[in-house]
Amino acid sequence: MAALCRASPRFLRKPGLCRTARALSSEKHEYDLLVVGGGSGGLACAKEASQFGKKVAVLDYVEPSPKGTKWGLGGTCVNVGCIPKKLMHQAALLGSSLKDAQRYGWNVSYPVNHDWSAMSKAVQNHVKSLNWGHRVQLQDKKVKYLNLKGSFVDPHTIRGLMKGKEALLTAENIVLATGGRPKYPTNIAGAREYGITSDDLFWLKRSPGKTLVVGASYVSLECAGFLAGLGLNATVMMRSIPLRGFDQQMATLVADHMEGHGTRFLKKCSPTKVKKGENGRLRVTWKYLDSGKEKSDEFDTVMWAVGRAPDTQTLNLEMAGVKTNPATGKIIVDARETTSVPHIYAIGDITEGRPELTPTAIAAGKLVAQRLFGQSAELMDYDNVPTTVFTPLEYGCVGLSEEEAAGRFGADHIEVYHAFYKPLEFTVAERDAAQCYIKMVCLRQQEQRILGLHFIGPNAGEVIQGFALGIK
Repeated sequence: MAALCRASPRFLRKPGLCRTARALSSEKHEYDLLVVGGGSGGLACAKEASQFGKKVAVLDYVEPSPKGTKWGLGGTCVNVGCIPKKLMHQAALLGSSLKDAQRYGWNVSYPVNHDWSAMSKAVQNHVKSLNWGHRVQLQDKKVKYLNLKGSFVDPHTIRGLMKGKEALLTAENIVLATGGRPKYPTNIAGAREYGITSDDLFWLKRSPGKTLVVGASYVSLECAGFLAGLGLNATVMMRSIPLRGFDQQMATLVADHMEGHGTRFLKKCSPTKVKKGENGRLRVTWKYLDSGKEKSDEFDTVMWAVGRAPDTQTLNLEMAGVKTNPATGKIIVDARETTSVPHIYAIGDITEGRPELTPTAIAAGKLVAQRLFGQSAELMDYDNVPTTVFTPLEYGCVGLSEEEAAGRFGADHIEVYHAFYKPLEFTVAERDAAQCYIKMVCLRQQEQRILGLHFIGPNAGEVIQGFALGIK
């Protein structure tokens, strides 16, 4: 155990009482770097720092979701985000391929049924193998892993807690990388009691059945999309526009494709209450924003996808003097990922103004370590970072949306090149390609510099990352 000492909670409330002689020295701390948060960014930072021969520790603790779901080391992406989401998206795509197969000469017996339990077990086993892999990597790189919940005692000291275990850890440098968690609505009766979030969906052992997904974020559309693709009854309830922050022409095409291929949309409405009936199903009542009329329906599962909040509330940031944006709760950082305290850094989803993407958190974490211990001056470049929405028909983009480009340069100063197309694999299968579309937003003057590229179609993620290199 890397703890400096053990003490009762009575003593731990008084920073400084429980210190070794080594910790009391202002010149030497227990660790060169202490990373709070074992997600993709935090792990990347810790492992990179260890390459320079530094003494490094990672604190990671997963607070169970309101439904009791918990998981291992690796953060959101590995456990309840990118990895299980893409695997379940792939499962849904395989279902579509089975429909195409007959056109290509395969004899497929119908009806074809999907087994949620088998898929879920396989996905969870893969995730658990990644959890174990991360622990092995930390051990190989001599990074101390502590399954403790960290919070500040003072600018150089973190208190770690878990099930009676308590430890005080000091470090010369501290990196905060605790990520975010899904929000629950606070003004809807029964929302927290009966609803789930993406923290729970990927760990369900049984099929969610008829599912209502509330929200129009990429999390909402991705989850509703693969649920519908697996043959389940999936409904998206949205108050306003789909995929806020993305190009709205592309977002509309994505939603149109989903609506035309099995996903039901309830538009311009908001839920008012959730009740559990005697039959065990959930009765959801909602109100249409235009007319004020109320309607209700029964669902087996209600999933909230109404945004995410940074997991900073329990860090006791005020004890260290770390400043946050009061409106978002996110930590304010500069170009070097430095917080308001010079030796405390923050990366990933908890930082203000940064994209909530795993690859950027990983890159930012590595660069922090290189600047701290490797005499590097390289800063993270957050411009023109590609991203993909893994809806049934995928949407990949890099750069500015048409709305952003018009706002920044003026509508008269941009040129938009666009085209509908039909992927070759859609031809024999006679698939609908009405929403397969590509759009390039350019600056009209001089050499027509590309400001943004947007692509809807199969394998959009693979397509867009290639073009992103050119745009960079």
